[in-house]
Amino acid sequence: MIVSHQLNSGSSLTLSSPLPSAAAERLNLVVGGGRGCVLRGEAPLAGLWLPLRGRLQLSGGGAEGTLQPGEVRITELESGINAVGRGSALWIALLGTRTAWRHAFEGSTQLPLPEPLLLPTWHVADHNLRRRAIALVRAAALGTVDTTLRALIEGLLELQDEHAAAIERCPGRTHAQRRQVFLRLQRVRNYLTANCHLEVDNDRLARMASYSPWHFIRAFRAAYEQTPHAFLVDQRLQRARRLLRSSPLAVAEIALASGFENRCAFSRLFRQRFGVTAGALRRCG
Repeated sequence: MIVSHQLNSGSSLTLSSPLPSAAAERLNLVVGGGRGCVLRGEAPLAGLWLPLRGRLQLSGGGAEGTLQPGEVRITELESGINAVGRGSALWIALLGTRTAWRHAFEGSTQLPLPEPLLLPTWHVADHNLRRRAIALVRAAALGTVDTTLRALIEGLLELQDEHAAAIERCPGRTHAQRRQVFLRLQRVRNYLTANCHLEVDNDRLARMASYSPWHFIRAFRAAYEQTPHAFLVDQRLQRARRLLRSSPLAVAEIALASGFENRCAFSRLFRQRFGVTAGALRRCG
């Protein structure tokens, strides 16, 4: 059910396409440790990406972005995703074809299985989820993964439950239709999360979701209870807060690197969002 791979500093692994039939029915559990280890996913795979230490850079497909410890990324079925560990990174990835994930879910839950099984999104990776992922790695080394894989999948399903209300707010007559609409909107939301520092326009975002601009804004606001612009601004502010804590850049440079061309607007919005000025947050460490 699981094939384990270990990547050390400077090493690489390519999951080629097409996968052999036996490999297509198994999940790939990859543990990357050290600077510069690279995973290339040429085959269409969906999966989980979880950094435990350092940063994990994802690129290719629709998975652009950098993951920090405390975050987990779920990516949908697609090819061309690459992952590179930055610094002294330690990370876990669990990847598989649609068939492999369906087998894993069928053995772990009695609930009806939707399609796709996992919604592409970013989650907070709490201590419990990280503990379950580490337990799976240890169990895979012993060849006994059934219980630990079941526990991890249950944890993922609990995380994905946070989207239930947003799915029900999406347009559509049936739950399946609303879930498909949410999937299209979520691709845009993930793009904005990873590229909030760039200039974007609603026309391009609407095309990504296969909507007209008017219908896109309406559907996005219905699902997430905020406009795409409001979400983009919030992501820029979150990025600025992270940089203030981790970067030596000046506050004005951080504002620009986060997508704010107007320093005064940045200062006002930052204080409104976090209740403290950017300078005061930096001084507090």
